[in-house]
Amino acid sequence: MKISFDSLEEQNIQNFKGGEGVFKPRMHVGNYNKIMRATLPAGSSIGLHTHDTNSEIIFIISGVGTMEYDDTMEILNPGDCHYCPPGHSHSLKNNGDEDLVFYAVVPEHN
Repeated sequence: MKISFDSLEEQNIQNFKGGEGVFKPRMHVGNYNKIMRATLPAGSSIGLHTHDTNSEIIFIISGVGTMEYDDTMEILNPGDCHYCPPGHSHSLKNNGDEDLVFYAVVPEHN
């Protein structure tokens, strides 16, 4: 199944999961997965949250982000992949000067 992100509506979600600024995903939602290409403008973040019934895989396309993962901090650069398994927490912040663009897949595990 082909997903054309450019044809999907871009959402503008303020303070997503308690974060700062705006989160701009173009998202395909299926029965068992959310698949998205998203942008975090400079200074924006996704707040700290726990994946109880799902996991998340994030692949960085452009920009630089800081990921808080459980009790650690990770710098994510283009080409890096972050995985948050069920039962773990994470938060992503764009503290750079350009947009942070990434692909993410959130599969349900129920």
